[in-house]
Amino acid sequence: MTEVITRKVVNNEEDLNRDPISGAPGSHPLGTGAGAASGGVAGAAVGTAVGGPLGAVIGAVVGAVAGGLAGKSAAEAVNPTAEETYWRETYVREPYYVQGRPYEYYAPGFRTGWEGRVRHDGRSFDQAEPMLQSDYNSAKTELDPAWQDVRPAARAAWERVDRDWRSKQ
Repeated sequence: MTEVITRKVVNNEEDLNRDPISGAPGSHPLGTGAGAASGGVAGAAVGTAVGGPLGAVIGAVVGAVAGGLAGKSAAEAVNPTAEETYWRETYVREPYYVQGRPYEYYAPGFRTGWEGRVRHDGRSFDQAEPMLQSDYNSAKTELDPAWQDVRPAARAAWERVDRDWRSKQ
């Protein structure tokens, strides 16, 4: 029997960040969505000032497209797979680490930090913290620690992405 191969396997398959629906590489729905939302609002405001209601509609569409592209670009600066790997390997060396706590204890905090850095571009951790805490609390399970317990992990992940981002500019 002959087997037909329909999928090309690459060495960095886990780093491709595939779209969950289409499977296309380079998917960044959080960054694209955040950029589109803020761009749409800004575009609508400018469009209203310049062209009234019709200007608002056109401004919102143009702003959303531009913002979505900018957001996708920003999100591409963060590779969730690489962040997960980094923190899984290094979390025990962090000053807030408590002996015996597994990576899974800190993981939701790390994720909140690196995802939040993309969503709240242009803000400091302190400025974005109320929204980060809200995001964390709405996604956490009963088994996850309280925000105050993972806050240092979130801040560390935020700052790591921020440093990496600035070094690439």
